[in-house]
This record gives sequence, C-alpha cells and structure tokens, in this order.
Amino acid sequence: MTKAYTRLKFACYTTNLSMSVVGNLPPLLFLTFHRLYGISYSLLGTLVLINFCTQLIVDLLFSFFSHKFNISLAVKCTPVLTVLGMLLYAAAPLLFPNAVYLGLTLGTVVFSAAAGFCEVLISPIIAAIPAKDPDREMSKLHSIYAWGVVGAVLLGTLFLLLLGGELWQILILLFLPVPLSSALLFFGAELPEMSTPERASGVRRFFKSKGLWLCVFAILLGGAAECTMAQWCSGYLEQALNIPKIWGDIFGVALFAFMLGLGRTLYAKIGTHIHRVLFLGAVGATLCYLTAVLAGIPVLGLAACALTGLCVSMLWPGSLIAASERFPSGGVLLYALMAAGGDMGASIGPQLVGIVTDTVCAAPVAQALAARWAMTPVQLGMKAGMLVGMLFPLLAVFVYFALYRSHKRTQAASKSVEAPSLSNV
Repeated sequence: MTKAYTRLKFACYTTNLSMSVVGNLPPLLFLTFHRLYGISYSLLGTLVLINFCTQLIVDLLFSFFSHKFNISLAVKCTPVLTVLGMLLYAAAPLLFPNAVYLGLTLGTVVFSAAAGFCEVLISPIIAAIPAKDPDREMSKLHSIYAWGVVGAVLLGTLFLLLLGGELWQILILLFLPVPLSSALLFFGAELPEMSTPERASGVRRFFKSKGLWLCVFAILLGGAAECTMAQWCSGYLEQALNIPKIWGDIFGVALFAFMLGLGRTLYAKIGTHIHRVLFLGAVGATLCYLTAVLAGIPVLGLAACALTGLCVSMLWPGSLIAASERFPSGGVLLYALMAAGGDMGASIGPQLVGIVTDTVCAAPVAQALAARWAMTPVQLGMKAGMLVGMLFPLLAVFVYFALYRSHKRTQAASKSVEAPSLSNV
C-alpha cells in the first residue's frame, strides 16, 4: 500500500471517530441543557430526530444523485462540516442568547450532514483501497466508531461529574482536534477511484434488483437491532431493572459500546464467513433481548444488554460487506442506499419502542397486570417496549438466512461456469 493510501486510511479512521463524538456526546448534555436553558425534554428528543433525519436526507440525495456530486470534494468537506457544526453547537448560548435551542438545532443539522457524508463516502473509500482482506478492513473501520463511543461516553461522563455542566462548551471543544486532524489528513491525500452511475438511468436499473432491496432490508433490521438497545439500555436498566442511573449510564452505554467494538475488532483480526456471522449474530441478539425482558435478576438483565452489543456488532458493517460482495460495482450509490436503510432502521427502532412503552404505561389494564406480576406500570411498559425491540433481530434471522442461501447459490453457479474451463486446461 502506498504512503498516500496509508494517510487516507487514517483520515477515514479519524472521521469515523468524529462521528462517534457528535452522535453520542450531545445526549449526555441534554439534562444540562434542560437545567441551564429550560429546554423541554420533547424538544431535546427532537434534536435526536433532527440528527437522523438530516443523515437520511443526505443518504437519499446520494442514492439518487451520486453522479452529480464531486466525490473527492465531498469527502474532504466532511471533517470541515463537523468542525463548523461543533463550533456552532458550542457557541449557541453566545450567538443566540435568547434562543439557545435554535443554535443547538443549527449545529446539529451541520454536524449531522457531515455524519451523512461520512456514512455514504468513508466506507466505499475503504472498500476501494487495495487490501489483502477487504472485509476485515471494513470491520476495522466500524470498530473505531464503537471505540469512539466508549471514549466519548466515559470522558463526557467523567467531565460532567468532576467539573459540572456549566462548562459543557469546553467539553465540546476538547474533542475538536479529532475532526481537525481528519481535515489535515485528507488535505493532499490520494483518493482511489470510486464508481458512480453516469446518469439517472443507471440508478433506475440498479434499483430494479431484488437482491439490492434484500440487502437494504437487512441493514435496516441490523441498524434497528443495534440502535434500539444502544439508546434504550441505560433507561431500561434504571427503570425496569432498578439499577442506579450512574451504573446504568456506564454499563448501559459504555459497556454495550465496548462489546460492539470488541466484536468488530475480533472480526477485523480473525473474522471469516460474514453470512454465517450475520445469521448467528441475529440469533444471539434475539436471545439477548428476550433474556433482558424475562430476567428476574438485575445483573443477568444487565449482562444480556451488554452482550447484545457483541451480537449486533457485525450486523451493520456485515450487511455492507455482503452487499459489496453481491454488487462489486455498486460504488457510492450502493453505500448511499445502504446508509439510508441503516439510518431508517436506527430511527424506526428506538421510536417504536418508545411508542409501545408509553402506550402500555398509559393503558388501564397495565396497572392490573403490573400488580399481578409485582411490577410497576413503567416496568411493564419498558419490558413490553424491549420485547417489541426483539422483533428486529428476530426478523433479521430470516433475512440473513435468505442472504446466506442466495450467496451459496451464487457461489455454486460461478463454480459450474468455471468447471468447463478448468477441465480444458
């Protein structure tokens, strides 16, 4: 590998690290924003929705119009947008003293757009760089995101615990060197060739493939299985299992992310047979969700939530690997469409669990059932929501099995085509 590509790989790694910061640091500050600026919980939750919707819009734009973009320029603008978004976010009280929420929203939109660019462009860059084992390189890229979540959560929690929320802007600025280093590394880096359709007709032909939509559905379910537990495990451990919040935050978010990173790192080192890994991961995640719901012992429920991170670790990057193997010339368009599917799952899953939880808690019959089972209505609602969350990895079991069967048929067909030529040699 050339020196230029080595530099490019590090630029991609630090960009993914930046995305873990802007995706997971702001939620740690929500209670601070509520206390300092009187921002309601519903408005704070809307910031999460704005984040995902912005990323989804970017994904869809690249899905339909990737042939219109200057890919090299878009890649190099990604960390610059991240820096601008973080600065705007941190400066919200100064720029908009009477409308802090407006500044936070603008900052969220800017760095969420950068996250969308990252999802669409960074994975195909890594896939396009010549490598001995491309699958493991893809897993390594996504493992860095998971380790970034661990670092952001632990450092953010420690900062707020020791220095308080009044200095939250400093916490944002402390992470600013990460995207700045990405911008410097991308400057002058050599980018490999990445295919995009030459015109819209190429996009339409690509969209007619049933296998493509199977891959998109696979990453949708994988994204939902991962993000549902990632966003709900802390609250679930506190509300449903009565584990103190500080331990729920650490073991609910950080330990889940640790297991997520561990799974992706292990695959990057020794992983093979991605279709089997996807299938077994979905089976394991289903069992972990079910154990978290049924566990009568808090520690067992906590362990199930954490182990879910290991089981879902390859569902998102593994779906990308499976799709790229099936459509090797898909290029930016393929990754944009897969990113859109993943973001849709990441939005639908946690939202659906929240709706089910609220509905069950408010239902009159819930109080009677909760009393019969020695639970509060909130505990019953949380368990019902988590049980619905289990449906995503459960459905993924069948989708990944279909992908595995399709992969085996493709392999058999290619061998039958090669056989005559081998016999003639």
